[in-house]
Amino acid sequence: MAVIVSHGQPSEPDPPEAELAGLARQVAALLPGRDIRSATLAKPGALDAVLADAGPAPLIYPLFMTDGWFTRSALPKRVGNPAAHILAPFGADPSLPALARDILAETLAGRGWRADDTCLVIAAHGSGRSRNSARATEAFAEALAALLRFREVRLGYVEEPPYLGDVVFDTGAQAICLPFFAASGGHVQEDLPEALNLAGFPGARLDPLGIHARVPQLIAAALARAMQEQAA
Repeated sequence: MAVIVSHGQPSEPDPPEAELAGLARQVAALLPGRDIRSATLAKPGALDAVLADAGPAPLIYPLFMTDGWFTRSALPKRVGNPAAHILAPFGADPSLPALARDILAETLAGRGWRADDTCLVIAAHGSGRSRNSARATEAFAEALAALLRFREVRLGYVEEPPYLGDVVFDTGAQAICLPFFAASGGHVQEDLPEALNLAGFPGARLDPLGIHARVPQLIAAALARAMQEQAA
């Protein structure tokens, strides 16, 4: 069995739990014969219930953006099974920059813009306690820049400097904001629009990477590789 795990929303756990279950069904449709389940950490008992039927060595796919404390400490403790194989998180998937390139290329084409005339703002979570989140965002931005050359790339965070609200001034009208987030949680729905609105950001505002229609394919490919390694 493979289990897709996300943070969820502690204040309202059921909607994210249902959304993640829908994602798991999409991934399962791409991996016929494979049992793909899901659970959010915020939904009490959800992960324990799924793992009770997961077998001796389940695959755990973290729908997180950062390979840090959650994936290396919190999640293994919650899983409680040393034989479980925890994959690299969504944000560290080597194919994610290519997906972002395609999304951005479509946005540019739809507006008749050229990348080398456009300012790209990557909005991310950040952390006041660890550099892991910023490092993950920086690595993603560097890989993306090698695939698509923008006039300027700015990184802005919700929880550490440089803050998003400080980097979205004076971008010019030809600008795109790409949220480096796995889901449309509170930060994406509230903090990002607030920062962009306060700065009068005039550019295109994209959905977070984690809800793009091609994400199930990306996750299915990662799980397929891990399953092949398990079987070898």
